[in-house]
Amino acid sequence: FIEFAGDSITCGYGVDDEVAEHNFKTDTEDATKAYAYLTCQHLQADHSLVSLSGYGIISGYSDDGVRRPDQRLPLFYEKTGFSYGSFQGVYPQDVAWDFTKRQPDLVVVNLGTNDDSFTRDDAALQQEYCDTYQSFLKTIRQNNPTAKILCILGIMGERLNPMVEKAVAGYQKDTGDTNVHFAPFTEQLPEDGRAADWHPSQLTHRKNAEKLSAIIKNLMNW
Repeated sequence: FIEFAGDSITCGYGVDDEVAEHNFKTDTEDATKAYAYLTCQHLQADHSLVSLSGYGIISGYSDDGVRRPDQRLPLFYEKTGFSYGSFQGVYPQDVAWDFTKRQPDLVVVNLGTNDDSFTRDDAALQQEYCDTYQSFLKTIRQNNPTAKILCILGIMGERLNPMVEKAVAGYQKDTGDTNVHFAPFTEQLPEDGRAADWHPSQLTHRKNAEKLSAIIKNLMNW
C-alpha cells in the first residue's frame, strides 16, 4: 500500500489534452494516467493520493513572485481532503484523516514544483523550503510510524532537487530515522510532448512510472 503526497503532476493534470498552450479543464485531468497510479499498477499495490494542483510546501504556484501561503499541502495532509464546496454542509478539510485505519508501507512525496515558481533562485527562500520540507517529514513520520518515506522531485524542473536532498539528510541527522530516502528525477523531455499548461504527457508519466517502480522495488525488496 503506497501513499502519494503531491501536486498537479500526481493528479494527472491535463494528461488528456496534449497541447501545452491549453489551460486546465476537469475533463482533461486523469490520475489513472499519471505516474503514481501507473506505478502502483506496475507493482500491483494499492494506493492513496493526497494531491492538490498548484500546491507546495511553502507556497502555491506563483507566476508573479507573490507568496500563496494558503496553498500549502502540509495544511491539509492530516485532513480527509480539500474542497471549495461542502458535502451536506461539511468540508473535507474540516475532518481529520484517520491514519489508524490503514498504514501505508511507503509514502512517496513529490512536492516542490510549485514552490520553485516562488523561490526561484532566491537562496533564502530555497532554504526556507528545505527547512519546512524537513518539518513536513516529521509530520508524515508521526502519522505513519512504520512506513518508509521516499522523496522525489524533478519531473517539471530540477532546481529544488538539492534542497530536497538536503532536507532528507537534515531530517535523518536530527531524528536518526534512516527510513527516509531521496531519489532525484530528471526534467521532462521536449520530444516526449507536453500536456496542458506544460504538464507531463502520457508518455512522460509512463516513463516516470517505470523509473519509480524500479526504485521502489529496490527500496522495498518487492
